[in-house]
Amino acid sequence: MSKTLLPILSLAALGFTGCTRIENAGPMQHETANIELDKSEILKLDVRLAVGELKVSGGAKKLIEAAFDYNVPSWKPEVSYSATGFRGTMRIEQREDRGASIGNNQKCTWEIKVNDSIPTDFDFKFGVGEANLNLATANIRSLTLNMGVGEANIDLRGKPTKDYSVQVRGGIGEANIRLPKDIAVVAEAQGGIGGIDTRGLSKDGDRYVNDAHRNRTSPVTVRLDIKGGIGAINLISE
Repeated sequence: MSKTLLPILSLAALGFTGCTRIENAGPMQHETANIELDKSEILKLDVRLAVGELKVSGGAKKLIEAAFDYNVPSWKPEVSYSATGFRGTMRIEQREDRGASIGNNQKCTWEIKVNDSIPTDFDFKFGVGEANLNLATANIRSLTLNMGVGEANIDLRGKPTKDYSVQVRGGIGEANIRLPKDIAVVAEAQGGIGGIDTRGLSKDGDRYVNDAHRNRTSPVTVRLDIKGGIGAINLISE
């Protein structure tokens, strides 16, 4: 993350958490939430993390394998799963009204793995912290990310067999999005303060595209809709 953004991020984090009560850190707590494979043919993963670090990847042997580590009692995640017909929905939430200010001793890490064989709609919202989404092996139907204050690293360098869409709304911080090289990429991106930086993509009207799209060598297309806030949006297709 750019050092020039750190003062802005610090002030923004204080503003984001300033209306919440302050809690002291306690002993580390560890919890898990594993969902067995069922009849669901499509999965929606809905994650709301107010403060902390979010790690999401593929590779689960079950439908979902999740682990939570935290040392502020109010940061205990609320987890629910339901299945209706062929669709399963997993919701994991840290309610914002139970938040606490960020301190050196306060820790919260969520690590979530999904099954690579199940087409998944990912819906993420995080407030203050860091998101590391390594979805290269995941079977993505759609991806939505709403950033608050912090940094997001998204790895989409997989080999999808179907088109999918990505929507990113930047807050305050930096977003690094790694895209496949051999899969067509079309990105509509608007930068805020910090702008849009690209590698392996070039301007095509009001869009950014890679060579696989320009040369029509890919039957699959990843489409991105990105609007930045304060901080750089980095798109990398190489």
